[in-house]
Amino acid sequence: MPEFWVASGHHLARLDRAGRMVVTDELLLAWLARPEIVPPPEACATERAVHARLRAAPRSAVPSLELAAMKDPDARENWQFFLTLRDRLLQAGTIEEGYAAIMREGLRLPVVFLSQLVQLILRNALDGCDDPQVLRAAECLFRPQRAHVKDGMVLMADEELVALFEADMHASPLMAMFSGGIDSLDVLGGGNEWTYWSRSDAHTMIYNFGGDPEARRGMAKALEAFIRHMLGVEVSVSPQTRVDDVDLRWYVGLDPNGTAIGDALWHGRPLPASLIGVFRLDFADPSKTREDVAGHPVWLLLGLGQDGAVRIKPQNLLAGLPLAEPHLH
Repeated sequence: MPEFWVASGHHLARLDRAGRMVVTDELLLAWLARPEIVPPPEACATERAVHARLRAAPRSAVPSLELAAMKDPDARENWQFFLTLRDRLLQAGTIEEGYAAIMREGLRLPVVFLSQLVQLILRNALDGCDDPQVLRAAECLFRPQRAHVKDGMVLMADEELVALFEADMHASPLMAMFSGGIDSLDVLGGGNEWTYWSRSDAHTMIYNFGGDPEARRGMAKALEAFIRHMLGVEVSVSPQTRVDDVDLRWYVGLDPNGTAIGDALWHGRPLPASLIGVFRLDFADPSKTREDVAGHPVWLLLGLGQDGAVRIKPQNLLAGLPLAEPHLH
């Protein structure tokens, strides 16, 4: 089975009997090597000492007074975020339960840390998946995308990659012209799926969300896998091409624009953004849902604002589905 998302660090975690990822010292050490955490050359002695101690024993306590002694306020904040994340995950026992607790409690953490957790969770949930369309769609759950319409189709490229191309264009327009920029990237599909495996960590393939039914099927499967793994309920998710008879008895916005669109439809207001994706979610066992929703589908809505950004929030699926009782599998 081809490997994918090696940079997630999933190989540094270990699984418990339920198939959840237990935090290991090796995984914590990998996070301590992140550029947000490694002390820069000008860092104070206290920050360097804390980093060195945690490199030797990544579960060591760091007193608040020691954090307060760091001279750089940004460093203090970064370290506080990291220690909050580490301690919450260790307290929860697994990456999955820790992420759910962080979302449930509304802990404020940098997006980069939360995205790292979602990638780890999806890497575990999709272990053994051999479908690049599913994997590329799943990237959208932990990496923001930049969408644009070409020939009437919505194409998505990794937002970080787009930003790099834009920076290169400003720095060296001539080199950007020769490199081709975003237009030079391959659109996943049509026989090139086998190339995904060698570049899954580079995130360089365009996702043809609007023009390829296989891409939307891939998104549906990725959403199913995340829900099944995190909530322990079987659901079927299917992409919809028509929305004429959608009964918004219950809906979940996959992103902030999708939520705003659902609210506008519910209240009969003009749409605040473009609706680019609609998925129907059905529970295999209706008894798992609230009585007033049992037997009815849940609609998952994806929107697109004027800035072209697509930022899916998988935590909406944990908090927004009409389960009979809130629970984590």
